[in-house]
Amino acid sequence: MTEERGAEPSAQRTVESPEVLKALAHPLRLRILRHLGAAGPATSTTLAAALGENTGTLSYHLRMLERSGLIEDIPERSTGRERWWRGVRGLDIRRPPQGELTEAERALSAELDRMRMEEDVELARRFTAGQAESEGWMRGSRSLIHLTKDELDAFHDDYLALLARYARGPEDAPDDARPVLLRWFGLPAD
Repeated sequence: MTEERGAEPSAQRTVESPEVLKALAHPLRLRILRHLGAAGPATSTTLAAALGENTGTLSYHLRMLERSGLIEDIPERSTGRERWWRGVRGLDIRRPPQGELTEAERALSAELDRMRMEEDVELARRFTAGQAESEGWMRGSRSLIHLTKDELDAFHDDYLALLARYARGPEDAPDDARPVLLRWFGLPAD
């Protein structure tokens, strides 16, 4: 079933647990989630081939992601020992407040930020290098506006709502759709 634009996602749920943070703070797990999000459902064998890993390693990390509620198996596609996996749709993953995290969890949070920032820097390089040849597939915007803390929070929530409005997986996307990486962050200019 596909969501109509403007419709509220039926499975939308907010995840704010240290366990999910721990599951995310691993480079291979992030690659698994990205692959499932871009290419759609896969088995541990097809994921291993796509990501250049062995199936035993992939199976372990798939179980960690499943326990954290980030992926799910697809019973109707699974046969015998072969399990098909997909990312769970409609997740709004937010971190617990820093004050509620243990020192070890804050370290995991910092490592996750570092891994994601490396990826974001690489995406910015790709954007700069490939925009002219992108045939309109690359878009960007930079702004400077004056906001209160409450307005920044509202802007962030509106952005998440906009993402949810357009969100769909590869199995629900039209034939001419492509996986598109989107980033948003705001920080004080002073």
